[in-house]
Amino acid sequence: MLVQSILLGFIGVFCALDSRILGRLNFERPLIGSTLVGLVLGDLQTGLVVGASLELMSLGIVNIGAAAPPNMNMASIIAAAFAIFSNANAETALTIAVPISVLGQMLDIVLRTFLSNFSHRADTLIEQGKFAKARRIHIGWGTLLYGLSYFIPIFMAIYFGTDLVQQLVDIIPEWLTDGLGVASKILPAFGFALLLNTMLTNRLIPYLLLGFLITAYSGLDVTGIALFACIVAFVMYEVKYGRNGGNGGNTEEVDPLEDDL
Repeated sequence: MLVQSILLGFIGVFCALDSRILGRLNFERPLIGSTLVGLVLGDLQTGLVVGASLELMSLGIVNIGAAAPPNMNMASIIAAAFAIFSNANAETALTIAVPISVLGQMLDIVLRTFLSNFSHRADTLIEQGKFAKARRIHIGWGTLLYGLSYFIPIFMAIYFGTDLVQQLVDIIPEWLTDGLGVASKILPAFGFALLLNTMLTNRLIPYLLLGFLITAYSGLDVTGIALFACIVAFVMYEVKYGRNGGNGGNTEEVDPLEDDL
């Protein structure tokens, strides 16, 4: 358990630093974090299932400026680990993830408030020409403290909390589990609704309804429908902008940014 807790703590640090010093490779997304947890703990399927559920839940969460949204990165790692250790389902993992994400949000706010003082100190060092010390503050100490803010909670939650979570799962009555399952299914729908609220237009509503009806009545899984949608999108693009289609054989170049679909 000690080795696993350390490994999961480092996964949290790696995912947290993705958009800060590693560029943005999307390792901080819940789907990737939970999948890495499943890979380390030897249950890739559970990691994928939990990650996909949490990804739907967090689709509408956007970190704008200095705002600190619920920490789904930390929540996905801990929830996936608990689901694997406790043999719990994705619904139970979601109920664990919600309070953990709020706790991570509060830790982020406290840390960012503390780290804001580093910028003033770095400004003073730059004015004094001490560029090496200013660089160490931003790249060194800031990164170290940010990494520890992920490593320590994840390590402690996994190392000390697994048995407790297993006991809590065992004593939860069935009626409460069913209720939590219903609530957990609403959360992904709410996250997806937040995303649609920002990107859905009247022109796109028929495509949304078409995809919903196909999903509801065709019996195909989401992967098959997504592949079918990709083929339809490709055909529509070729008909609209293809050299021998859409322009009556006119080979005049069309601006690809023009959204007429």
